[in-house]
Amino acid sequence: MLAGTSYPAPPMQSPGAVNVISPHFCVGYPVDLTVVRKVMTLSEGSFGIADVNGNIIFSVKGKLLSLHDRRVLVDAGGNPIVTFQQKFLSAHRRWQVFRGESTSANDLLFSVKKSSVFQFKTNLEVFLAYNTKEELCDFRIEGSWMERSCVIYAGNSNSIIGQMHKKHTAQSILLGKETFGVTVYPNVDYAFVVALVVILHEINEDRSGED
Repeated sequence: MLAGTSYPAPPMQSPGAVNVISPHFCVGYPVDLTVVRKVMTLSEGSFGIADVNGNIIFSVKGKLLSLHDRRVLVDAGGNPIVTFQQKFLSAHRRWQVFRGESTSANDLLFSVKKSSVFQFKTNLEVFLAYNTKEELCDFRIEGSWMERSCVIYAGNSNSIIGQMHKKHTAQSILLGKETFGVTVYPNVDYAFVVALVVILHEINEDRSGED
């Protein structure tokens, strides 16, 4: 998309489709992405997300020690897609995700939190903005950032919408980078899955100081 382009709001979800951020990011075939994380950096752009051709399609901006632990996911043209912000005083390490660069409650898309305060592996629950009672999660993440492996499910079902897996190379290690793959299933919003992977990393970074 061209600079300055705004992404359309998602329509109501239909069976078999997952539109959370925008239908622009939903396609009828599996999407394989490569995520590269720069190791030991305090600068912006610590994450880069590339397509199968090696083209960077997303990056994450935000300083490691920024106020509110705020991050912004931008597209290749630098257009903000969503803003991540950790909620203060949250025992479950809740992160909230807003449309564009907003942090207004009116622009809240979804939130992510640990399913329990104490965990040996990171299990996260995802609640869409309209699910205010949070009696049942809309999506869940099971796995471990430390093992570079996780599976994202729809609700409490066994229906998988995306997976993260190891993709280490000698070259990436020498360059001070971590590389891993993400597979997004057909008709699933791949920007949404990328956002979940970034939050998984942030919550794991919190855990590293606890365990």
